[in-house]
Amino acid sequence: MQSTELGNKESGKIWHRKPSPLTRDGIIVNIIHNTSDYHPKTLRFLNVAFDGSGDCLIAGDHQGNIYVFDLQSNRFNLVQRTTQACTALAFNLHRKSEFLVALADYSVKCFDIVTKELVSWMRGHESSVFSISVHASGRYAITTSSDTAQLWDLDTFQRKRKLNIRQSVGIQKVFFLPLSNTILSCFKDNSIFAWECDTLFCKYQLPAPPESSSIIYKVFAVTRDGRILAAGGKSNHLHLWCLEATQLFRIIQMPTKVRAIRHLEFLPDSFDAGSNQVLGVLSQDGIMRFINVQTCKLLFEIGSLDEGISTSVISPHGRYIASIMENGSLNIYSVQALTQEINKPPPPLVKVIEDLPKNKLNASDVKMMVPSGRVQRPTKSRDSKIQTRILKQDLTGTFENKENELSDGLNKKRLQILLKGYGEYPTKYRMFIWRALLQLPENHTAFSSLIDKGIHEAFINLQKQYPIKSRKLLRVLQRTLSALAHWSAIFSDTPYLPLLAFPFVKLFQNNQLICFEVVATLIINWCQHWFEYFPNPPINILSIIENILAFHDKELLQHFIAHDITSQLYAWPLLETVFSEVLTREEWLKLFDNVFSNHPSFLLMTVVAYNICSRAPLLNCTLKDDFEYFFHHRNNLDINVVIREVYHLMETTPAHIHPDNVLDVFVALTKGQYPIFNQYPKFIVDYQTQERERIRKDELDYLRERQAVEDMHAEVDQQRIKDEAWYQKQELLRKAEETRREMLLQEEEKMMQQRQRLAAVKRELKIKELYLQDAARRRFLKLQQDQREMELQRLDDEIERKVQMRDQEIATTTKDLEMRQLELESQKRLYEKNLTSNQEAIAKEIKEDADAYRRKVDLEEHMFHKLIETGQTQSRKTQKIIEENLAKAEQACLNTDWQIQNLHRQKCNDLQRNEGYREVANLLRKNRRKESEVLNAMMEEEAKKWKEAEEKGFHLRSEKKASALSDESRKWFLQQEMSAALEHAENPCNKAEVLQLQNERVTLSSLPRTSELNDISDMDSSTQISLNRKTREWDSMEQNLIKKVRNLRQRLTEQARERCRTPHLLTT
Repeated sequence: MQSTELGNKESGKIWHRKPSPLTRDGIIVNIIHNTSDYHPKTLRFLNVAFDGSGDCLIAGDHQGNIYVFDLQSNRFNLVQRTTQACTALAFNLHRKSEFLVALADYSVKCFDIVTKELVSWMRGHESSVFSISVHASGRYAITTSSDTAQLWDLDTFQRKRKLNIRQSVGIQKVFFLPLSNTILSCFKDNSIFAWECDTLFCKYQLPAPPESSSIIYKVFAVTRDGRILAAGGKSNHLHLWCLEATQLFRIIQMPTKVRAIRHLEFLPDSFDAGSNQVLGVLSQDGIMRFINVQTCKLLFEIGSLDEGISTSVISPHGRYIASIMENGSLNIYSVQALTQEINKPPPPLVKVIEDLPKNKLNASDVKMMVPSGRVQRPTKSRDSKIQTRILKQDLTGTFENKENELSDGLNKKRLQILLKGYGEYPTKYRMFIWRALLQLPENHTAFSSLIDKGIHEAFINLQKQYPIKSRKLLRVLQRTLSALAHWSAIFSDTPYLPLLAFPFVKLFQNNQLICFEVVATLIINWCQHWFEYFPNPPINILSIIENILAFHDKELLQHFIAHDITSQLYAWPLLETVFSEVLTREEWLKLFDNVFSNHPSFLLMTVVAYNICSRAPLLNCTLKDDFEYFFHHRNNLDINVVIREVYHLMETTPAHIHPDNVLDVFVALTKGQYPIFNQYPKFIVDYQTQERERIRKDELDYLRERQAVEDMHAEVDQQRIKDEAWYQKQELLRKAEETRREMLLQEEEKMMQQRQRLAAVKRELKIKELYLQDAARRRFLKLQQDQREMELQRLDDEIERKVQMRDQEIATTTKDLEMRQLELESQKRLYEKNLTSNQEAIAKEIKEDADAYRRKVDLEEHMFHKLIETGQTQSRKTQKIIEENLAKAEQACLNTDWQIQNLHRQKCNDLQRNEGYREVANLLRKNRRKESEVLNAMMEEEAKKWKEAEEKGFHLRSEKKASALSDESRKWFLQQEMSAALEHAENPCNKAEVLQLQNERVTLSSLPRTSELNDISDMDSSTQISLNRKTREWDSMEQNLIKKVRNLRQRLTEQARERCRTPHLLTT
């Protein structure tokens, strides 16, 4: 068992030598994470998860370090440091480089293992997340805590649904069923529900377990086809549910040592179509037992009492088991090693009786091994007579039996009988049978020494010649071909070797040692005499094929000869590709089941049989391109017919042309070291090697000479460029000196003209500003006057409308009173008519009615007056408040409009001034930049010509000083102007005060503005006074009108009361 310590390394190899796990424990590697600090400590792994391929797993420790272990490439990498303990992991998302990790702060994060960056952060749980289940498509995930389960969309990382439950019923686990769209939710009260993922419709609920079993479910596992659910808890019983029938169909009792079940997981198998039969059960003692749920037999177990297992995960393809031990380390087990004893083929039923040595065979000394299994009884003849046979001494049979006996208890004769009966070997055991037939030695040390030599130079650019899409397959093919080239030098020059080895590389890409030994065995036995005419095709082998074809189908051979088709066209393409171009995968495997089970001549007979079975389409071909296409592409041909034809040719071919006379019998590779392969013309290979080395040296010499010439050309060009640059620079300096004087004169003239234009523009702008201010003031006054007139007109219209409404109310009240008077007169006449008949009773009733009516009228009058007074008071107050607020709002709106216009005008003026300042500043900067360039050019020219003009030094120094003084004075003047301009731009409010110190005209120009402001303020105050006066007049007029209306109502009320008193007076 190999052990790997991660330490503080962020990447490295998982194991340093190829693991060979023992059958008893099956451990590939034990991974420990120890810190290399002053006080070293072990960082315990907490969770582990496999990706979808099963060759890569991810593990996290209690300090938040996330490691990725690639078992295929033998590498580990630290992909993230979360600084928090991880509580759950998931690594089978639809984006293969991303994984989910649940942390101790109740959050779930998504990271990328390639960029090592945070992709998303999902929050929403209020307790620790202990389970993450990912949909089969990898686009949805369910995170489960003790109080809730949440469904997430992994494309947008948004929460889609949330499962809330009562506090009394906790959640045990919520997960997706494999390869389906169903969610299974398991609760602490043993209730299990199945939901549709899209609609969350409840599909079914499993019934309660039987009362006899007091088990409380805590752990669950589902088969790959989603049909069987295994559930367990604090008991040694396992419940198996059929999810299709929704019923409990089996209860399995574990051994008495198992008191509680901590984890369940089915072991996948590639040949059971998802109906997994093997279940791993982790119990409280830290031992994980794997049982067959159909036969209820214990198959194997991992872990022990000393090294207990905390949790385990099985890869999707069922090759590896990753277990976190109780001490915090990580163990990776090989399922193949653990199941090696189980998957062994049964012992043969036929046992061989061996002879005694030295021909000393006595009847009393013969011993026979009785085979296990059923007893083979002798058959009886028809006349019921038992036929007896005498065992004779046969020494040749012993050697034949030894020759037919293969490794791993297999017998070649029995395999051939099985092959003839079924036509092929079982798919599950094919590779095992091939390894036994080819007697592969599995020389790990010799193969490692060949691999360690690296990629052979002949196959470095293999991808250009054979562009293979799979990088893994290309890498395995390169290594296999390089190992063959290092084994024998001829294979580095064999052009058809990649075609020969590719089907075996594709078949054994996960085991490079077996792939290499199969190809080497094929070359030694089935490719005999292929390299005698190297580098030409094997003419001797092709001649044998042509002779056999001439014997069995002379017509077809004559057709080939008639159309100039040689054996290099109809036989060699099939041999160099070992039929991989013309057969499908299943047909090719079936063919090589027969090739490896027979004499090496079987492959040559297959070529002849393929041509004979295809004679009908071949006889119809007349063009050479058609023949080439036929032997390089798949054709409509039954492989079973071809194989039968091969066996027929093997039996009917005469001995003088049979390949058995030329080809030797099968010879296996030697164990320990591979045999020397030198069956080729060595002088040709050596000559080609020498020529290749000579060509390589010539190429190197040519490249060196060409590089030297290119370097010389580059140096010459560089020197020429430097010379041209120096002359150009001198010419530029001369021209710059000439243009400088012209530029200075032009710039001075431009500056004078610009200053004159700037002063004129300033005057025009000032005049325009005053004119615009005056026009704006007049426009504003007119607008304000129009608004006042419109307001007065509106108030007059409102008063007239109110007066009309009050007149209408008075007229309506008058009509009502007249109607009431008419009614009273009619009642009076009625009373006078009935007075004579019943005077006393009527007088009494009239008196009571008159009193009640009077009280009623008083009450109504009181309420009417109170209502009128309340309504008038409230309306008057409301109207007054509204009018005051309206006047205030209008005045505020006018003031705001005036301020906005004033500010807008000031801003426009500031922008115009800023544009003028920027133009002047740009001109000043350009002038300074050109002066600095000219000054620098003059200084460089002065430095170069210093030695030539020493006599003019004093004169130049004086001119330089004068120029420097003038530049300084000009710079000082420009800086002063710029500072003044900046202060002016920063303080526009104090413009008048700053300009007053420099120019009196600006001070005078600022006076109209202040006077204008005073005029505007005076006008506003006068307008305000006039508005207040108008408002007081309107209030007095309104009060007078209200008084008149009130007096009129009082008079009408008194008249009504007098009319109501008249009936009462009549009764008295």
